[in-house]
Amino acid sequence: MFDTIALASPPLQQSAEFAATLALCGQQAAQLDDGTLVLTRRIGWLPIALLSRARLDPQTLPGLLARAGLRRSLILMNPDAPCPGLARMGAVPLITPAHVAELDLTGDLMAGLHQKWRNRLRHARSQGLHVTQGPLSQDTAHWLLTAEAAQQRARGYRNWPTALTLAYARANPGAAQLLTARQGGTPIAGLLMLRHGTAASYHIGHSTPAGRASSAQTLLMWHAMTWLAERGVTRLDLGPVETEQTPGLTRFKLGTGARARPLGGTWAWWPPIGKTLRPLARLDRARMFQSWTDAPAPDY
Repeated sequence: MFDTIALASPPLQQSAEFAATLALCGQQAAQLDDGTLVLTRRIGWLPIALLSRARLDPQTLPGLLARAGLRRSLILMNPDAPCPGLARMGAVPLITPAHVAELDLTGDLMAGLHQKWRNRLRHARSQGLHVTQGPLSQDTAHWLLTAEAAQQRARGYRNWPTALTLAYARANPGAAQLLTARQGGTPIAGLLMLRHGTAASYHIGHSTPAGRASSAQTLLMWHAMTWLAERGVTRLDLGPVETEQTPGLTRFKLGTGARARPLGGTWAWWPPIGKTLRPLARLDRARMFQSWTDAPAPDY
């Protein structure tokens, strides 16, 4: 059931909504014959093509790239699932796979919650919080966006630029849903979800100290899960999970009943050299396979 649902709803980076956002920003994504979106740019003399969260078939990929006029581009690939066949076509692995948490929204959501997550939800409901929800406004100084930007700088990670997030909301009216928890009229937690097709992605979440003390983010996530399910969304992508770097966030995501699954890592291939680098790819095969099989688990 879950795998069928996942196949029916492409990842955010391969969605029609993302393509519309790029077009609004003046960056038209190329598209292979099978519908895969490709971002292109040039570094000096070398054209680059990025296939992000793509569902790839190594047997047909060379032909698809050639017909799209990309036979001279350096191809960077982040497959949406393990794709060892890329090594056989001569692609070289650069980065071992990350894992993402994905939640099936078609079942009994309450039954899928981990007991401690359910306890935090019960706690949040007793705090007198007021939850509001609606489309993201075009306010560049919105408190959630500025808090996210500050958190990125403090923790040294990168998310979408604010301009791209706002463009997504403009290009896809109603698809960027903002949930806010208030205590005494003051925002203490915010959650931004992006809908795409029959799927949705967790995009930004932030809690103040008061929000953390009242488990406000748990309440917002529950509201988002149930709201999406009621509107026919079947899969929620909660983003990367990493037990060593962000154990608390990983527990929060997996506590919803989501399961962790591996992506395909990052690969590079330059069509003009074909299969020349196949021996180099084999050197990293064992390390890539280990990353595919070591899925994070919640540590409650």
